[in-house]
Amino acid sequence: MPQSFLSDATAIAPAHIIEMAQKAASPRVAIARAGAPLPMLAAKEATEANMMIPVFTGERHMIEAEAEKLNWDISGFELIEAEGEAASGAAAALACGEGRADVLMKGQLHTDAFMRAAVSRDAGLRTGRRFVHIFHITTADGTGSITISDAAVNVNPDIATRQDATAEVVKLLHKLGNARPKVAFLSATESAIESVPSSMEGRALRDWARENIADADFSGPLAFDLIMSPKSVATKKMTDDPVAGKADAIIVPDIVSGNGLFKSFVYLAGGCAGGIVMGAKVPILLTSRADPPAARLSSVALGAIMAAA
Repeated sequence: MPQSFLSDATAIAPAHIIEMAQKAASPRVAIARAGAPLPMLAAKEATEANMMIPVFTGERHMIEAEAEKLNWDISGFELIEAEGEAASGAAAALACGEGRADVLMKGQLHTDAFMRAAVSRDAGLRTGRRFVHIFHITTADGTGSITISDAAVNVNPDIATRQDATAEVVKLLHKLGNARPKVAFLSATESAIESVPSSMEGRALRDWARENIADADFSGPLAFDLIMSPKSVATKKMTDDPVAGKADAIIVPDIVSGNGLFKSFVYLAGGCAGGIVMGAKVPILLTSRADPPAARLSSVALGAIMAAA
């Protein structure tokens, strides 16, 4: 039965990341179309945890109704009225572009509408770098973590996009206190083989990263077992590799492998996945309706930490 692989562990937001966020100045978080149970609950919990100051956008009556259900007095926070997904997304993105908010967060709207607002030239969030999505996933007991890019935004990222993703992952891990992160480029093999394009690209990315990114170790191509398993590393006699068996981050070749890995860590290992989009003027929180409260709280924490950079 497939269900036997599923974990029944309850995701727990990583305490050290929450503490880091609480020590930073609370950012103003513009919530695109906030008037729904999940985004309002996440905003309330993060606000009460001293990790954010909400800036609500969307339909006033819906936002106020949800706040009332939570017994939350939001009269002291800014509320930007907007009707519908497109207008609410645009209002939240513009607030960030104009410097009236420090983090952009997805509320009750479809991902394509939210990202369309974020990348619009009118929003003022473009920096010339590519937008890349990063999941920082902590183990169920909070003792370990793995970071994955890109599992949600770029479908078939080219080499240049994966270079930006690598730089952003290293930047995030440095900010989280990892002085020298170990980054692996995923393929199905540890050899560069022309018939496996991701392996050739993994080798090229490794060489580029070693030349252009400081204070990190890189290896690729690496198959998943060589990224995660010291036993596989020993069996294949790759113990001299600086990353194999002890990776902190994985750069994936496409969204299918990234999305599958992220969901495997969550559903099969009980991990807590905080997600953040980097490369824009402000951190972007691309939460999902399927995210548990701990994952949403972890995402807000990542946004607060990066907004303080």
